[in-house]
Amino acid sequence: MKFTEEKKQAVLRYILEKISQHDPRVTKTVSETMNINQNTVHSYITELIEQGVIRRVKRGQYELVCKQYKFCLERSKGDLDSDLYAYQKYLAPLIQDEPKNVQGIWAYAFTEMINNVMDHSLASEVHIRVDRDPVNTAVIISDNGVGIFHKLQEHFGFPTAEEAICELFKGKLTTDSANHSGEGIFFSSRMMDDFIILSDGKVFCIDKYEESVLADLEEFSVPGTSVYMSLSNSSNKDTSEIFDRYADSDCGFTKTSIPLKNIYDSSPVSRSQAKRLCNRMDRFEEVTLDFDGLEWMGQGFAHQLFVVFQHEHPKIRLLPVNMSPPVEKMYRHVLAGDTSPRA
Repeated sequence: MKFTEEKKQAVLRYILEKISQHDPRVTKTVSETMNINQNTVHSYITELIEQGVIRRVKRGQYELVCKQYKFCLERSKGDLDSDLYAYQKYLAPLIQDEPKNVQGIWAYAFTEMINNVMDHSLASEVHIRVDRDPVNTAVIISDNGVGIFHKLQEHFGFPTAEEAICELFKGKLTTDSANHSGEGIFFSSRMMDDFIILSDGKVFCIDKYEESVLADLEEFSVPGTSVYMSLSNSSNKDTSEIFDRYADSDCGFTKTSIPLKNIYDSSPVSRSQAKRLCNRMDRFEEVTLDFDGLEWMGQGFAHQLFVVFQHEHPKIRLLPVNMSPPVEKMYRHVLAGDTSPRA
């Protein structure tokens, strides 16, 4: 049975997806899911091998062929005079065949990270690595300048680097407010499938990451700041959709989302923790507090956040999400005990 070109391409994409997920029974999975016989799947796999897209690891198991590219930017040569230079010269040619929405995301995130290096890091060199396979593209940008967390800590007077990282989750944080909005890292981290910043042994990330990725990032990194970004080549994300999620059409960047599990090593309990969390939250109209991964919160923390802060800023909407039963119980407990009049 001969498939249409559209059907064949769908099967090929699914084969590559399963291989990227390290499915130990690729042929059987694809055959059953796509409702085609295993001989056809085998023929497509053979075709991908001959094209150099995948390679056979052992009988029945395969891996994607990844191509790696390395580049170096030097400030003394003018490579950091424009945030578009590196993108147009190095990354854009590699992704020119990807969908326009994917190219748009890379154009935004890559130039934002290069701009941070240009204007904030005092770096003399930037090392860039691009890893591409048929499913994903990953980029590492590593500079030898002032570490980002250390610079934020020094500029704002935060007691620890961890508090600087906490503020990054909220967005609107910059050491140069006259020339920067402080939105680049916030939006780039939401656009990418994976986004990690490594500096001075500290890590900023939105979602969980594989330890192998962090190890690879550490190996490539130089003292300063390193950023890892990866995105599916077939991503359905769009820059405008991400911006619209956190912005009001008239007032700009008015919403933020804070993944609490990435701020606290264990369940938050104290008022002081809540006070630090609330720092600069008054710059937003809506704050989503994501409790995913936290099993509990203390009464002091909950009361300071949901009662005291809310009374002081009645126009700000606090939206707790992904609460475990114990977290939700404490949330309802402090609200039930709040007898103050609502604004």
